[in-house]
Amino acid sequence: MFSARAGAAKEQYPMVSRNSQFRRNVLAVSLTFAATLTAAPAFAEGQATDLDGVVVTATRTARTQDATLAAVTVIDREEIQRLQPASLQELLRKVPGASIANNGGAGKESSIFLRGTESDHVLVLIDGLKVGSATSGKAALQDIPVEQIERIEVVRGPFSSLYGSEAIGGVIQIFTRRPQVAFSPSFSAGAGSESTYKATAGVEGRGNKGWYALNLAHDTTDGFNACYSPTGCFGYDPDRDGYTNNSVSAQGGVTLGEAWNVDLRALRAEGENEYDGSSYAGNEAKTVQQTGGARVRYRAGDLATLTLNIGQSQDKSRQFYHGVYHSLFRTDRDQGALQADFNLTGGTLTAGLDWVRDDVESDTTYAVTERITRAAFAQWQQAFGAHSLQASVRRDDNSQFGGKTTGSALWGWDFTESLRLTASYGTAFKAPTFNELYFPFYGNPTLTPETSRSVELGLRGEHGWGEWSVNAFETHVDDLIGTYCTPTWECYAINVDEARIQGVELTAGTELAGWDLQGSASWIDPRNESTGPNQDNILPRRARETARLDADRRFGDFNVGASVTAAGERYENLANSRRLGGYATTDLRAGYAFNPSWRLNLSVNNVFDKQYETAAFYNQPGRTWMLTLRYAAQ
Repeated sequence: MFSARAGAAKEQYPMVSRNSQFRRNVLAVSLTFAATLTAAPAFAEGQATDLDGVVVTATRTARTQDATLAAVTVIDREEIQRLQPASLQELLRKVPGASIANNGGAGKESSIFLRGTESDHVLVLIDGLKVGSATSGKAALQDIPVEQIERIEVVRGPFSSLYGSEAIGGVIQIFTRRPQVAFSPSFSAGAGSESTYKATAGVEGRGNKGWYALNLAHDTTDGFNACYSPTGCFGYDPDRDGYTNNSVSAQGGVTLGEAWNVDLRALRAEGENEYDGSSYAGNEAKTVQQTGGARVRYRAGDLATLTLNIGQSQDKSRQFYHGVYHSLFRTDRDQGALQADFNLTGGTLTAGLDWVRDDVESDTTYAVTERITRAAFAQWQQAFGAHSLQASVRRDDNSQFGGKTTGSALWGWDFTESLRLTASYGTAFKAPTFNELYFPFYGNPTLTPETSRSVELGLRGEHGWGEWSVNAFETHVDDLIGTYCTPTWECYAINVDEARIQGVELTAGTELAGWDLQGSASWIDPRNESTGPNQDNILPRRARETARLDADRRFGDFNVGASVTAAGERYENLANSRRLGGYATTDLRAGYAFNPSWRLNLSVNNVFDKQYETAAFYNQPGRTWMLTLRYAAQ
């Protein structure tokens, strides 16, 4: 699709990626970090991060994972280091019900289709702040550095009743690096195939009164030829399409007295990406993904907690053609949230207000460049005997399209000590993007939001030998925004499409003969229900079958592991005339701990050098390897 930079219609066109004043930006973020340290007292021995063992995204409150009623996948730092993923999109391949489409390797445009919904039907948060482009409606997953991630929570299903627009297929929340011990400097250095080099450095610590973390990361690769077709991409240039990403994250928090807690956080990632383009689309992009914010929390004993969260995210891309400036697309998203949680007899009441202002800057002329969304929401959570309930409602008021009300209800029943039955119903919506509303010769300012309704039934078990879950769901999406063309080939966006998505997800984990095994499998049937020649066709770029198996074992100071990822066939277009075949890849990994602080890791991905496509005409990595030396004080 033409994403934040240059386009209009959803997922109909392959696209490029997204940023160097890096040293000055590092200094700016470091000054923010220094201000946090100035406010904090001396640190002493303390507890691990408060995210351990809980999920916050499914309810906007802290809940243990086994008490959460929604379908949730949690990937923590320990698992990230064990899996050794090359990128965020590679890491997200382990999420049940997720299909990833990538336009040719590191730094290239990447999309996630969660539970068969559109790629812009997934809300992405970083440390509680909404990120992404207001022109394309998507977050630049390929530019978010995996080395800066402490933890990921993926909540599958409709959650507009808590978060507003985009959360039709689910919510992905990324938490940046948090300290685990009193004081820990760290660094790493790695080299691999395709002239890939990586390095990190950081220092972090925590104590009774506060915590801090500062982390730098560098990632560069010569890559490979992204596009293999002289006619299928924007341009054809059979050379290596490299990518470089430099990032810095800084955080700090302090506890003031018995009731107050304050923290500051910032992340900036700058990328330089090469791709096969043209004078129309460019062939190089310099991108910026940036977030910064502050949170103030007040606890009134055990009765109530009041939280104020404010910040800004930025998505910026400048395109060049053979080094000559081509175009600019930039979104600044100012946002704030005020939330109150009341612990009442029998349950928890949450009520809050959200405010977001999107501002667009571009060489492309948009009739409107700013919009404001105000929202109010409320949620009730209660456990009574073997039953649990979560119900929420939200009203969004958008300056472009007016108001939208959404709601959801989730119920759980622990009918034995080891088995839980869950059921849910929810509505969600997706606001039209600036491209769909105002892009020249395509936008339609009369568009209304896309809406959905979903039902889900789940069963999960926890036993002495391990755990498992199965979830079945059905989603109907109405008023999907598609493209209508007149007989004279004047095309514009219109609310015309409908979709019906059915699916089943299975997960299981156990230990067998010393091996830690985790697996998942999904079957999804995403059908186009719009009248016309494409009715009953499979929606583009979604694999109907996906599966994943991870196996890991430790032998003293050594650890070894393997991952097998499989995906069924998919189609590139609505007409289902271009088929992309299914595939399976195998990744191997090994590590050796010299002592508690030093570790050497080796990963070999796609060991059988499988050739496959997740987006038409775009190559995917063949066999690659990476050797990394890490140090982290214990």
